[in-house]
Amino acid sequence: MNNAKDFFLFCSGVDRTILDQVPSDENKYLGIGGTIFFTGVLAFISAGYALYTVFDSYVMAVLFGVVWGLMIFNLDRYIVSSMKSKGGFFGNFMVALPRIAMAVLLALVISKPLELKIFEKEINAELIVMEQETFKAQEDRIQARFNDRIAAQEAEIAQLRGELAAKTLARDEAAAAALAEADGSGGSGIRNMGPIYRAKQATAAQAQAELVATQAELQPRIDALLAEAAALRSEVSSEITGLQRSAYGGMAARIDALDRLGSRSNAIYLASIFIMLLFIAIETAPIFTKLISPRSPYDHLLNEHEHVYEMAAKESITVRANEVKNRLRTHTEVGIHQTTADIAAKKAEIDHTLRQHRESLGARGYGLG
Repeated sequence: MNNAKDFFLFCSGVDRTILDQVPSDENKYLGIGGTIFFTGVLAFISAGYALYTVFDSYVMAVLFGVVWGLMIFNLDRYIVSSMKSKGGFFGNFMVALPRIAMAVLLALVISKPLELKIFEKEINAELIVMEQETFKAQEDRIQARFNDRIAAQEAEIAQLRGELAAKTLARDEAAAAALAEADGSGGSGIRNMGPIYRAKQATAAQAQAELVATQAELQPRIDALLAEAAALRSEVSSEITGLQRSAYGGMAARIDALDRLGSRSNAIYLASIFIMLLFIAIETAPIFTKLISPRSPYDHLLNEHEHVYEMAAKESITVRANEVKNRLRTHTEVGIHQTTADIAAKKAEIDHTLRQHRESLGARGYGLG
């Protein structure tokens, strides 16, 4: 029990030497430490699941999850332990505001992979639809590259077949007219094979010859176009078959699937929002606990302890500053005095030289006189 208590107090970042003097605050920091610890555990689970969806490796997921969980744990511990109650809610709130913003950001990062795990079944079903849509889009892009060429070939084939059909129709009509003239069912209405029949028969023969000539001219082109179109369709089919049908279910795809589900279902959207708010509440709970709690004996002792060091530091800094000022003043005044003495000595030397020079000039003048 003591080991667990010591561990959670360590998680809270409390100073044990100060807390031992005020045991009434122990439960408060045990609760804060427990919250920080379990936030780190949730971060480990979240990161582990996120990495498993990326690498499909339990080893990588566990290793990265441990690193991420420890990092979040250490960051939360620092955020909470660095908050000092100085008195006054608004003053404390302004101090805590950057920490709250960071806690909210961490909550959003932690909550998203766990949301994906909670809605995993719904997301897997949506991923199947998204996968089919992706494959269909890939197939459409391939077909779009060939559609214009295939359509042009099919249009030309239709045009050539239309010419053949027109020639065939003309031949059939001419042959029918000659037959009707021969049996008396049409034309002149007289059953015979006279000049009129022979003329119509000649027309039919000419139409047949034109049809044969047109077929000989157009059919090879039609066959070539049909072969080209078949080759293009085969190429389209080959490229579609060769598409990489890799597993569709990475982190980005799952987030997109969850977003699509939320846009269609208010229940899923609201559930996702509430999960995110839950993690924000968990992550910011230690900060708000310290923020709304009145100053406890621990806070007063901690403030006093820090104030002693602060005053000692100010005193030491002041003493050192004064010592530096005194040394500078001493050096300055000594320097000024030294300079003044040097100037006076230099003046005396110059005056002595000038007197000697004048005396020398006076002696020379006396000797001349």
